[in-house]
Amino acid sequence: MRAELDVTVDLARALLVEQHPDLAHLPLAVAANGWDNVMVRAGSDLVLRLPRRAVAAPLLINERAALPLLEPVLSAAVPGVLVPVPVREGAPSEALGYPWPWNVLRWVDGVRAASTPVESRRAWAPTLGRFLAALHRPIADGVPVPRNPFRGVPLAARAVPPFAHLAAHAQHLLPGADAAAHEAALRSTWAQALRAPAYDGPPVWIHGDPHPANLVVAPGAPAPAAAGHGAHDRLVAVVDFGDVTAGDPASDLGSLWLTFDAEGRTACRRAMSDAGAVRDEATWVRARGWAMAFAGTMLAHPDEHPTMVPIGEHALAALLDDR
Repeated sequence: MRAELDVTVDLARALLVEQHPDLAHLPLAVAANGWDNVMVRAGSDLVLRLPRRAVAAPLLINERAALPLLEPVLSAAVPGVLVPVPVREGAPSEALGYPWPWNVLRWVDGVRAASTPVESRRAWAPTLGRFLAALHRPIADGVPVPRNPFRGVPLAARAVPPFAHLAAHAQHLLPGADAAAHEAALRSTWAQALRAPAYDGPPVWIHGDPHPANLVVAPGAPAPAAAGHGAHDRLVAVVDFGDVTAGDPASDLGSLWLTFDAEGRTACRRAMSDAGAVRDEATWVRARGWAMAFAGTMLAHPDEHPTMVPIGEHALAALLDDR
C-alpha cells in the first residue's frame, strides 16, 4: 500500500459515483490541500475530506468516533460555530486504488484565521475561549477515547525543540537582540515548562490542533462610514479534529500564542474563566512550552508547508514578547 497519494478532483468524483451517486453530479473543486488531507468542495453545501497519506486514515476514524459525542455540547455552548460531524462516510475503494476511509462534511463559508490580521482576531478570541471551555471537560465513564502519543501527554514526552533554528527565525522577527539571547530565552521558557507541576486533574477532551489554520472565520463586512467603526470577524468553525484525544488541556492552550496577540490571549483566557474553565498558572506555563513545540513543527518544513511558517514565527514572537 502506498504511503501517500495524489488526491484529485477526478478521483473524488469517481469515489462519489461509486459510493454516493446522488452527489456525483455536484461541481467539484479542491478547496485546500493540507498536511494530511485534501478538501474537495462539492456544490455549495458540502466538502469531501480525503486522506492523502496513510497516517491520516486512523485520525479520520477518530473524528468519526468523537465528533458525534462532542458536537451537541459544543454547539449548545457556542452556537454558530460549526463542528464538522460527517454527514456521509466513504469507504476504501479497491477498484479505484484508494485505500482509506473518507468523509463528507458540511461546508461553511469563511477563510482560515491564519490568513487574517492578528489584531482582527481579538474580536472572536472570547468565542474561542468559550469553545475551549466547553470542550475541555472530563470524559464520561465508559466513553472510548482515541489515543494520541503526541497530544495531551506530559511535555517531556515531546521532542526537544530545535532551539538554534528557532532562534534564527526569532532574530529575523525581532532583530533587537542577538540570536544567542533569543536562544537563551527560548531554552529558559522550555525549561520552565518542563519544571511546572504536571497536570493532575482528570483527562479532558482536547482538539489536538486548534491553531489558526484550523479556525475558520467570516470576515466582517465593512460598516457604513457614519457608524464610526468597522464590523468584526466572527469565528464560524473549528475544523480538523484528527488529533482529538484526552489529557492535559495545556496541549490545546498553547494555540493561544500561535493565534493571538497579548490582548487576544487575555480575552480568550478571560472568557474561559468566565465559562468555568479556571486554569492554574502551571497550566499556562506548560501551555507556553506546547506553543514552542508546535512552533518548531511548523517551522520544520517550509518548502512542503509554507503556510505554516507565519504561524510558527508569530508564536515565537509572542513567546519572546511574553518574557
